[in-house]
Amino acid sequence: MIPGLMQDAPLLISGILTFAATAHGGREIVSRAVDEPLWRYDYAGLARRSAQAAHALAALGVASGDRVTSLAWNTQRHLELFYAVPGMGAVLHTANPRLFDEQIVYTINHAESEVLLFDKTFLPLVERIAGQLTTINTYVMLADEERHEAGAVGALCYETLIAAQPDAIAWPRLDENGGAFLCYTSGTTGDPKGVLYSHRAVVLHAYAAGLNSAFGFTAFDVVMPCSSLYHATAWGLPFVALLCGTKLVLPCDKMDGASLQELIVGEGVTFTGGVPTIWTMYLAWLEQHDQTPGVLKRVVIGGSAVPRAMAQTFKREYGVQVLQIWGMTETCPLGVVATPTPALAELGEAAMDEAIWTRQGRLQFGIELKVVDEETGEDAPFDGETSGALMVRGPWVLKRYFRQDQDCVDADGWFDTGDISTLDQYGFMRITDRKKDVIKSGGEWISSIDLENVAVGCPGVKVAAVVGVPHPKWEERPLLVIEAHEGEAVTKEAVLEYLAPRIVKWWTPDDVVFAAVPLTATGKIDKKVLREAWKGHLMG
Repeated sequence: MIPGLMQDAPLLISGILTFAATAHGGREIVSRAVDEPLWRYDYAGLARRSAQAAHALAALGVASGDRVTSLAWNTQRHLELFYAVPGMGAVLHTANPRLFDEQIVYTINHAESEVLLFDKTFLPLVERIAGQLTTINTYVMLADEERHEAGAVGALCYETLIAAQPDAIAWPRLDENGGAFLCYTSGTTGDPKGVLYSHRAVVLHAYAAGLNSAFGFTAFDVVMPCSSLYHATAWGLPFVALLCGTKLVLPCDKMDGASLQELIVGEGVTFTGGVPTIWTMYLAWLEQHDQTPGVLKRVVIGGSAVPRAMAQTFKREYGVQVLQIWGMTETCPLGVVATPTPALAELGEAAMDEAIWTRQGRLQFGIELKVVDEETGEDAPFDGETSGALMVRGPWVLKRYFRQDQDCVDADGWFDTGDISTLDQYGFMRITDRKKDVIKSGGEWISSIDLENVAVGCPGVKVAAVVGVPHPKWEERPLLVIEAHEGEAVTKEAVLEYLAPRIVKWWTPDDVVFAAVPLTATGKIDKKVLREAWKGHLMG
């Protein structure tokens, strides 16, 4: 092959920041912070403060290749670290504060971070685990001087550190395949596993996520990530927003209905996204207070399947389009997004809504998907019916977990996601279950996800979770666990009556129980905990 004659410019995260500061320097960033007034600046200000943060970290001894850990919410200071740390060639490990203490300790030690920067909220947590952190030598509180507390760990003050530093920097020219972010899985099946994102993967992911087939931002959008910055970089939104020049709104940890409404209406948010539990609470708040979501146009929901009732309420009551997204920590995380196509539009609005609400999304350039029949090993047809193991590959898909010796892909580069899925003729993917969550009853398969999606539409139901529990005759049968909205009296009889015309008879849960539904550190239903708690329930 004859070589091309184009420049070889590396794809770097610092390049996104430099571009945004130059092309959209005055575009506003609005952020809540812990116990502080609302913070306002712009992309040019972000560039200046990220430069100061990089200089400050270098003065603390951080060098290229070193790991730095953050324990922080969706705030302007956390955003600054998203650019300062990888920009200087180091790696930012975004620790998940919703993990158990021992898991947080494990991830920080596994990352071998030397500096831990944390929001004031987490001072008790940091003091509690500091004695177990084997490589951390410096603690920094992400606060101003007025609210700073050194605590038992002798934390330095972030604002004091960066104030003494120059606000300009010549970002180094790095290898685009070098590490930028270290994100850990939620550890629901053993120790969390580290996924090391490269600069190249993050930048290509941001390009793809900004396309009309995905998030489709313009410079007129106002974007508020309610997906956590510490979880798979908030679906890449901190990078997509800067590439597209959108106004960026950061809610800190305030995800209650009133706090979200204040920002959505007050700042003119047009796009937001997060896990279903956030929007369940938000919709309930809107109804209780007889309010509307302002100029909000789109809500992207991921983490678990979107309840049909939620999508219908957003569209029919408020004119807001709901888009599902599917991805994993291992896919940086964008895999598919459920955006409309002309082929679906020709089928009519109802059919198009059905596809959008019942499928996780459609194929995006850069990500290849296939479904494999696990018995034959053959690729399944794109018929929307034949299910099998979902496999994925692409330039922002994991090849190997951090500090592991073996690749976790097959000889052709395919990564097994652990999901059971279908692909249809329109290029849409639908997850029917996780391999570990599918229910095998009398030799037939029952989709826990499909059952949950129907059950959550029952009046009064806040969360519906379905797990397979041992059964003396059928091997496994579905158990439906319901968490009702506060003040709602939901009965087993009402739920079963609601389900009867909407599912095949043999899918009917053998019992309906009422309890708080546990969630994982990433906001998903914790099926492992439920299965253990109810494992003997149907055994007589």
